[in-house]
Amino acid sequence: MFKSGEFLLVLGAIALTAICWGAYGPVLHRGQTAMGGSRLRPLLCVGMAYFVIAVVVPILVLYLRGEKGDWSFWGTVWSAGGGIAGALGALGIILAFNFGGSPSYVMPLVFGCAPVVNAFLTIYWAGNWRDVSPMFLAGLILVAVGAFTVLFFAPKGKAHGPAHPTPEVAQVADHGGGAH
Repeated sequence: MFKSGEFLLVLGAIALTAICWGAYGPVLHRGQTAMGGSRLRPLLCVGMAYFVIAVVVPILVLYLRGEKGDWSFWGTVWSAGGGIAGALGALGIILAFNFGGSPSYVMPLVFGCAPVVNAFLTIYWAGNWRDVSPMFLAGLILVAVGAFTVLFFAPKGKAHGPAHPTPEVAQVADHGGGAH
């Protein structure tokens, strides 16, 4: 299946994704809170980060190293569709936080339900419905049930509404931290 070096690279890439996506919600929530609960300012920051990582870096790599493959109409359409889905997902998370959601249950619900959606789309597009085993379906059901269980048993802190600035941010704003 893999050469030993390739397998370690795959595991490293998976670990990078898990760590970064796992940190995404709490880090984004802190940013949104520090922006007074703004919905669109954090999304702009996410977009700027995506631009640097997903546009500038690949342009440099393509220029310096080249890459196999070609531009195609349908490749571009499907890839842009993936980007749109990712951006709308980021907006959904920001809105969930803005409406009072906490990373302690918003993110587990997102990451518990997303693999189920992923699995069904992948199976549908590959036409593999006949190859789906009951154990695979049971696993997907367990993932979804686990995500919803997190919602019901999430840590119950003090009740809070939509995101508000942290005390440090409010103090800077109240005591001359910006233009008057």
